[in-house]
Amino acid sequence: MGIEALRVRQEVIQTPEGEALGCSYQWPGGQYCAIHTDRGILGCGIYDCQIASHFKMAVAVCRGTPERPLCEPEDLLEAKVAAVSQEAIKLGIQPGMSGRRALQCFFENGFAGES
Repeated sequence: MGIEALRVRQEVIQTPEGEALGCSYQWPGGQYCAIHTDRGILGCGIYDCQIASHFKMAVAVCRGTPERPLCEPEDLLEAKVAAVSQEAIKLGIQPGMSGRRALQCFFENGFAGES
């Protein structure tokens, strides 16, 4: 097996609030994905919110299941946020909200509303 077994995708995702960069990385037996904004990251379970908090990064983590893995950045939009860094909390992102709502919070300035 060589590099040809790897799959990488990066593209701009248009949202009503602004542009974000969607990324996915896949290889035999694994994958991860994320949506990057200029204020933070909406990512899959590979990201660690405790480390992100240490570095003052806004990170919201969604977790997939074996039945519904998070393979592509668009998969994050319908998933539920499971964990957030301290900086993400300051943006109004909370566990339980949808990834789509969390992404909206990344674009809003200091929003502290409901999911």
